[in-house]
Amino acid sequence: MPRQRNYKKEYKQYHETPIQKKKRASRNKARRAAEKSGLVSKGGSKQVHHKNMNPLDNSPKNLAVIEKRRNVRMQPKTKRKRK
Repeated sequence: MPRQRNYKKEYKQYHETPIQKKKRASRNKARRAAEKSGLVSKGGSKQVHHKNMNPLDNSPKNLAVIEKRRNVRMQPKTKRKRK
C-alpha cells in the first residue's frame, strides 16, 4: 500500500523556505507581466518559460512563451528515492 503524502511536512521543509518563496514570487511576476502584455491568458495552454532555468532572472531575453506540454518536458528531471 502506497504511503500518503504529508503535505504539511512538505510545505514546512521545502515550500516555506525563503529562497523557494522568492522563486515562486518571481515566476508569478513573469506570468503576470506576460498576461498584461497579452502573450498568455488565464487558464490557457501557454506558459512562461525561463530559458536559463533560473526563475529569478526575469529579463525579456530569458523569457519565452511556450506550450505547457513542451515546458514540462524541458524541466530538469528529479530522481525519487526508492525504498
